[in-house]
Amino acid sequence: MNSIAIPQELKKVNEIFTENGFKAYLVGGAVRDILRNKEGHDWDIATDATPQQVMKIFRRVIPTGIAHGTVTIHILGKEIETTTFRTDGSYSDGRHPDSIEYAATIEEDLSRRDFTINAIAADLGDGHLVDPFGGQDDIRRRLIRTVGSPLDRFGEDGLRPVRAVRFAGQLGFDIDPETYRALHNPAVLQKTASISVERFRDEWCKMMALDKPSICLKLLEKTGIMDIFIPEFRMCRGCSQSDARGYHDFDVADHIFHAVDGAPKENLAIRLAAFYHDIGKPQTRTVAELDGLPIIHFHGHEVVSAETASRSLVHLRFPNETVRKVVHLVREHMFRYESCWSDAAVRRFIIRVGLDSFEDLIALHVADIYGKHASPLVEGSPEWNLIAELKSRVEKCVESRDALSLKDLCVTGNDLKEMGIPAGKHLGEILKELFETVTESPEMNDRDKLLSLAVNIWKERFCCD
Repeated sequence: MNSIAIPQELKKVNEIFTENGFKAYLVGGAVRDILRNKEGHDWDIATDATPQQVMKIFRRVIPTGIAHGTVTIHILGKEIETTTFRTDGSYSDGRHPDSIEYAATIEEDLSRRDFTINAIAADLGDGHLVDPFGGQDDIRRRLIRTVGSPLDRFGEDGLRPVRAVRFAGQLGFDIDPETYRALHNPAVLQKTASISVERFRDEWCKMMALDKPSICLKLLEKTGIMDIFIPEFRMCRGCSQSDARGYHDFDVADHIFHAVDGAPKENLAIRLAAFYHDIGKPQTRTVAELDGLPIIHFHGHEVVSAETASRSLVHLRFPNETVRKVVHLVREHMFRYESCWSDAAVRRFIIRVGLDSFEDLIALHVADIYGKHASPLVEGSPEWNLIAELKSRVEKCVESRDALSLKDLCVTGNDLKEMGIPAGKHLGEILKELFETVTESPEMNDRDKLLSLAVNIWKERFCCD
């Protein structure tokens, strides 16, 4: 293909460049996506205009990365990142070039980019393509290949190996053999280990939002990148969990990968919980014997997994709220609902896991089931029916306005103080007992009944302490 269609908004932007004697090209992922018959979202422009010249000819320009030749144009409701043609010096910090020099041509600018599929430019005037490194051929071959020597490209920026993995999963492309070998190179891994955990985390989150994150997760494991940032995972490989009961087809590592695939892609917390939910199994594995057959157990693995998830997520600098959600889901994922549960047992379950976490926990449970055999839950199956039944019973509790937290009680601490019960630890204990009473018998959630019960508890147990 010699050219692509340029969106009208970009043609108007190009008119401003041209009127002022400059050239401009669409570059990066937008060109790659258009060539794959996908809609290009983020528009990045390369130009021979310096940042100062761009700021002069456009009304609204933000100097977002002016030290590296980059500014952001705000125009026609768009934010367009615009970078002057440049070549980069060495990357001693594994992230930013130590120095940049403005280049004369778009070809020189493309030569500094990471992968051939990202090193294609389209003239904003007529859509003519500049493709000096065979990026179009690699798109057709569905191949991730570095621009020039893989060791040189990866040696410049330690994030590039992680990006290679992410692109493989995102695009469904293979990694070129030479590029793939370089991913395992000790010097490359050392460079990747030097990047900040935040940079890895951001790429990992993009991987976890893909249709099938397991493609990336397997590559992270095989290349050794996983060992750098999530070393706790290593023990999961080869940790067998298949026994005569037939619960699992895979070792813990592959079960985790499949479970992540089975979690909803739009919810990062659930996908992270799916990744960490069984990571503590290797540390808790025991083998017993039943009727002469070995039976594998992982008693308490949810506690170890939750502790591991907490340490790992904090290390990767995830927000506190994300850490809290994921750890809670991991710790609670081993619930086993049965139809024989009493209504009080259902209420206690809701109180323990939290109504706001219930749907996420069910989604994690379904993902866990998917991970056992890499097959989805079948509608009408026993597991499906149990989940549907539990959901129905929880909905009934909510509709009945059952007390599911202390704030749902018909009395407060102030009410108890007005009845002569002094503030302090005993008041808190009484409120807790009132809540347990209402959990067991919802009809007790009546102001007069609770006040009477509170006074009796106070008189019988605490007033003489």
